[in-house]
Amino acid sequence: MATDRPWFDGFEPAFHDVDGIRLYARIGGRIDAPPLLLLHGFPQTHAMWQRVAQQLAPHFRLVLPDLRGYGDSARPPGESDHANYSKRRMAADFAGLMQRLGHERFFIAAHDRGARVAHRLALDYPQRVTRLCLMDIAPTLDMYQATNMAFARAYYHWFFLIQPAPLPERLIGADPRFYLHAKLGGWGSRGLDFIEPQALAEYERCFALPETIHAACEDYRASAGIDLEHDRASRAAGERIACDVLVLWGERGVVHRLFDPLALWRAQCSGEVRGHAMPAGHFIPEELPQETARELRGFFAG
Repeated sequence: MATDRPWFDGFEPAFHDVDGIRLYARIGGRIDAPPLLLLHGFPQTHAMWQRVAQQLAPHFRLVLPDLRGYGDSARPPGESDHANYSKRRMAADFAGLMQRLGHERFFIAAHDRGARVAHRLALDYPQRVTRLCLMDIAPTLDMYQATNMAFARAYYHWFFLIQPAPLPERLIGADPRFYLHAKLGGWGSRGLDFIEPQALAEYERCFALPETIHAACEDYRASAGIDLEHDRASRAAGERIACDVLVLWGERGVVHRLFDPLALWRAQCSGEVRGHAMPAGHFIPEELPQETARELRGFFAG
């Protein structure tokens, strides 16, 4: 399918105030179609979905927000326990946003940090998430518990970004464009040629802001602390993702090399879990937009 339509043609950008947080989102697609929430990851914005969204627009009502702390959404200073960047708080952002837009039940497709938010959203709002696609992650708790030298080398940023402020903020802030490009070109993605020029410009614009760098660190600090507390409590209570789940991961990425994502997600779900590796690195939706759109359309229409 052709993807040469103008940048986000047919998608309306707007700010939405949800429980005291201002979220930026683009909304498009068929008004009468099933709603699909698309969540991005680090160090990106909703712009990562542009080519995928254009292909899905005839089939779904699409909501593409920036996570709090990223893109043009609010970037509040982190709290002492990092709770305002917990995946539980971010999940509440999007449960509220979708309700505000009139979507009581919806699909989610999510990548990287957005997929960790989606995991928590599916646990905390099981009646609202009808199907879920998680891209290139294993459960946060399992990944931390399996830490060894290979994982620490591959995902050193998980341990660097969680250091107390302002150490990582100052180091990244000395040359944010260099750090951004290093992350986007890593994890098996083989350079930056797969990224649309407009998307890269957006990432550079947003990530260069000191508030964004701080927010990204807070996102990871929360994952290494309060998010683990929430995950342990959910497992102790026997909470599992209730809906069917599609898991996709890159065959050149760290998740493929060091984890068994299908087995790990099946252990956390009560619905059907299926999925497979794709011929990509970490940034699957941008590396393989047509294949990603085809996978999502098949899963959510099934």
